[in-house]
Amino acid sequence: MTSPRARLARLSARETTSGILLLLAAAVALGWAGSPWGESYAALGAVRLGPTALHLDLPLATWAADGLLAIFFFVVGLELKHEIVAGGLRDPRRAGVPVLAAIGGMVVPAAVYVVVVHAAGDPDAVHGWAIPTATDIAFALAVLAVFGRGLPAALRLFLLTLAVVDDLLAIVVIAVFYTAEVHLWPLLGAIASTAVFAVAVRVLRVRSVLLPVLGVVTWVLVHGSGVHATIAGVALGLTVPARPVLGERLARTALLERTVRPWSTYVALPLFAFFSAGVVLDGDGGLGAAVRHPVALAVAAGLVLGKVAGVLGVTALVTKLGPLRLPPGIALRDLLPIGLLTGIGFTVSLLLAGLSFTDPERTTAAKLAILGASTLAATAAAVTLRWDARRAAQLRARVDGGITPSA
Repeated sequence: MTSPRARLARLSARETTSGILLLLAAAVALGWAGSPWGESYAALGAVRLGPTALHLDLPLATWAADGLLAIFFFVVGLELKHEIVAGGLRDPRRAGVPVLAAIGGMVVPAAVYVVVVHAAGDPDAVHGWAIPTATDIAFALAVLAVFGRGLPAALRLFLLTLAVVDDLLAIVVIAVFYTAEVHLWPLLGAIASTAVFAVAVRVLRVRSVLLPVLGVVTWVLVHGSGVHATIAGVALGLTVPARPVLGERLARTALLERTVRPWSTYVALPLFAFFSAGVVLDGDGGLGAAVRHPVALAVAAGLVLGKVAGVLGVTALVTKLGPLRLPPGIALRDLLPIGLLTGIGFTVSLLLAGLSFTDPERTTAAKLAILGASTLAATAAAVTLRWDARRAAQLRARVDGGITPSA
């Protein structure tokens, strides 16, 4: 008989589980924040915990964004390492189109954001240019899994490769553009701790208590260095060998992902969504003023329009003008729902919104736009995926029935 722990682990590996839990957590946060008890929601996020001596007496909302989200980024690091060593990023010819599409899917939304905030009269908000560049890989894959059944497996591989590269570039953006000040000694300590972890993860068993201890030490040092602490998760994940060690059957990345993913799915991501998605509306105008804010318009335009234009536009350019080609059985038209799926920003976009602005007005506008635009992108993607899936099913039925497709 399967244990409850094993069942939870299997459930956490499903692509729909994380998306459902994120939606539920965000819905609870929005409902609480928008209720007459909204001030208690804000007060909960402001409760401080942690040792003052280590400068870790942080609000709960910060613990969720800087601490728990590092667990999610560790899983991202493991996925990146697997894709680089044994997955879709191993073959440059196969990975070329989605990699370039991911770059276009970040550059174009950023440009759209900058143009809109200037045109709308709020050029000081330009620091939020990275908010619409992110893709929520968990949500995107969940929508594809539910509504894209029967479509070619190459579409999922294209989206997965694109989203993984998108995550990697988002991490670089956070490290380079959203680090105000770097403290050298803690940073050197973090590098040394990461190196020790890289050795330990090769010579110790997966369940060794030393591995999480080294992970926490590295996180504390990265946090003290001034670099956003979630970078620690990615750095540690990338050091894990993507091959079996110590006589194990599976690659060490797969074993650690199996161990850590439930914590990411059931704890880290829902709590981050809960503390980040709640928006307490105050000031003049309320919801109407927030959605008309230049930042809201820019974020929404970047996610809904910029992402699709960037992904499809770059794909069209590189496949028509260069030597790269799409996988067999996939045409540019088939990538429309994939482009729409990349407009689901959510997790990383919410993180970037918190890093971009200090004033609550812009932060609120950005969060509302992220939630609204991500919902719109997901809905549009679901509709087009179902249309394509039905069309593919009808085509297969006609072929199986002996009818020529062109008939």
